[in-house]
Amino acid sequence: MAEDSARVITLVVVDDHPVVRDGLRGMFDSAPGFEVLGEASNGVEGVDLVARLDPDVVLMDLRMPGGGGVAAIAELTRRGARSKVLVLTTYDTDSDTLPAIKAGATGYLLKDAPREELFTAVRAAADGRTVLSPAVASRLVSRVRASGAAGHEALSAREREVLELVAKGTSNREIAAELFVSEATVKTHLTHIFAKLGAKDRAAAVATAYERGILG
Repeated sequence: MAEDSARVITLVVVDDHPVVRDGLRGMFDSAPGFEVLGEASNGVEGVDLVARLDPDVVLMDLRMPGGGGVAAIAELTRRGARSKVLVLTTYDTDSDTLPAIKAGATGYLLKDAPREELFTAVRAAADGRTVLSPAVASRLVSRVRASGAAGHEALSAREREVLELVAKGTSNREIAAELFVSEATVKTHLTHIFAKLGAKDRAAAVATAYERGILG
């Protein structure tokens, strides 16, 4: 536990507004356990900065002149970047949310998120856990109910249980303990879930499951 508490999570902030970048830097620099390595004003600069600095987490805005967030996330995914991308934006429309998550974002938060919620989300993202703001999750559920979307290849009851826990940000170890199975079994279930949903990671699987009405 002491090892976890001593860990410093490194970040890169990508946002076209200098005031937002300054505010985020000041917020994280004043909190223990975080270090902002650099800032970029658009997605293209952000990809280059991440390649050079290799942060644990990237705080990524979406709509930026000179290179948007979704394209940057997709490029980082294509490059196999280790960094986890946490979208931090003012936009929560379906046309913003789903493309960002499907491109490879680990999570999606709105800029009005309280300070502590943002810190918690960054820690969760650094651990590879899915983070969706309540407003975004609610929009996904509403979209599914309105469209009456249904899943393609059906998930088993146990796979749905695993996916529901993933959607809550539960780690593989915690899922294994909750369901009384091994971590290897959880990973096998996740492999099957990804294949059935056509998703490449946990966040994309959760987004797709909401979109198709499998969750919610």
